[in-house]
Amino acid sequence: MAVSRRRCLIPRGGWSMSKLWYRQFPMIRPNAQLITSNRPYLCNFLGTVYKNSSRETLMQVLKKSGLEEECITNAREKWLPQETADSLRQYQTALVQSELTLCPVGINSECYRIYEACSYGSVPVVEDVLTPGSCAAGSSSPLRLLKAAGAPFIFISDWKELAAILERERGMSQEQRVDRRRRLLEWYAGFRQQMKERFTEVLEENFFKNV
Repeated sequence: MAVSRRRCLIPRGGWSMSKLWYRQFPMIRPNAQLITSNRPYLCNFLGTVYKNSSRETLMQVLKKSGLEEECITNAREKWLPQETADSLRQYQTALVQSELTLCPVGINSECYRIYEACSYGSVPVVEDVLTPGSCAAGSSSPLRLLKAAGAPFIFISDWKELAAILERERGMSQEQRVDRRRRLLEWYAGFRQQMKERFTEVLEENFFKNV
């Protein structure tokens, strides 16, 4: 079943579909190096900066606060439908070298970047804003599934909060960062298993219930 990138990436069943065909992002298996390594950058953002979007605000905050040297950034003006081996490698390097991954909204509130960051133990900083896309609205929207699962992310409503967040990051010890990474990777493994089981339940309920 094909799901448009311009619709919610987690449908009602609760499973992210975008990575299946966009980046061909590999399955990352946690290891000691991933958890304990010293990461040279506080954050990263590699992506499209749409005109008049909050992503412009994000880039302005990084520049104005003099944070560009502490964060890996690579902004482009136009979304590219396909990744190259080089761009994928650059993206993976940014994730593994950064404590945080900045996840601004795009066409929708949710994006593949959130999950890819988790796989590398880079904490997603997620913009908690409902976009005009096709995601359902509600008291717990957007990102209701992640919130219900207790995702150990940093949720923000305005990128002007970023400078204060990064200031707190500077004050964290390596021990604290390692512990946070471990907890994130453990949560993500459990979340994926939970979603796998839920997906199986939905299939059984809808296609095999009366067999």
